[in-house]
Amino acid sequence: MDESDNDIPTTLLPPLSGLTNKDFLEALSLIENGKVYDLDCGRFPGMPVYEGHPPLQLVNYRTSKGLENQGDHQWWLDSKGTGNNLVEFGWNSEMVLSSTHSGTHIDALSHVTRGPDDEWFGGANAREHLGDFGPLIHDAASIPPIIARGVMLDIPGAKGLRALPAHYEITSQDLEDVIKSQGTKIDDSTIVLIRTGYLSAWPNAERENFFQAGINKDAAEYLADLGAVCIAGDTEGLENQPSTMPGNPFPVHIYLLIDRGIHILEMVYMEDLARDKIFEFCFICLPLKIKGATGSLVRPIAIV
Repeated sequence: MDESDNDIPTTLLPPLSGLTNKDFLEALSLIENGKVYDLDCGRFPGMPVYEGHPPLQLVNYRTSKGLENQGDHQWWLDSKGTGNNLVEFGWNSEMVLSSTHSGTHIDALSHVTRGPDDEWFGGANAREHLGDFGPLIHDAASIPPIIARGVMLDIPGAKGLRALPAHYEITSQDLEDVIKSQGTKIDDSTIVLIRTGYLSAWPNAERENFFQAGINKDAAEYLADLGAVCIAGDTEGLENQPSTMPGNPFPVHIYLLIDRGIHILEMVYMEDLARDKIFEFCFICLPLKIKGATGSLVRPIAIV
């Protein structure tokens, strides 16, 4: 089912849907020397994930030696029972068990809900729009390919720090100060990346006390009002934790995903950008088109 089948008013389409061919071309025009920055933090068994998500597991399914020993494929034997695999062909395959929110990923707008009817963006709710195989509206399959102008706001860099301390609350004033010091412009076709420095110690950031720094709701409102069409962080949760808003454990997720329809990217690796002081770039991110998923693993890149 496409979202067009659900009669969603065009006024309730997410900002990413408003990017035009002109925006794509302007983003691509930022490429001058073709250098690519990999913004994926990587994935591996035992990697840290935010509580509430299952751990990533990689399980061998078939192995080259196992195929030989098992002997359960027709091409191993001919009709007389003699071997017909003279080249000793084999293969290795595996099964990955993971949340779509493991490592670098993008949140679909159906990822979080609010209220007694479990509502998400555009008036969708669990009673009407949640099937046996996930959300029927605003799932990961609805997220378009992303080609846009990207900017990085390096908060610890502006403060002369390697990383922000644990639970640091990034305010709109912090963002305004960095925008001014970097000479950065944010308009209505910009992907904004917020660096806390958390991934400078990955995967031991919690041990080094760089855990759960992030933007507060005031900062999220500030970026949304400037025109950001997607907001990315380098932590598991984007926003500072624990929340400083009484009664609202995740005010930034609720505000961006439900109220504004602005997608969130998390665990975006920005350390190389920070090292080279790259604050503006062509940002490319291709979410996986998985129906019913509430997020997608991604491998975004920045090209300058």
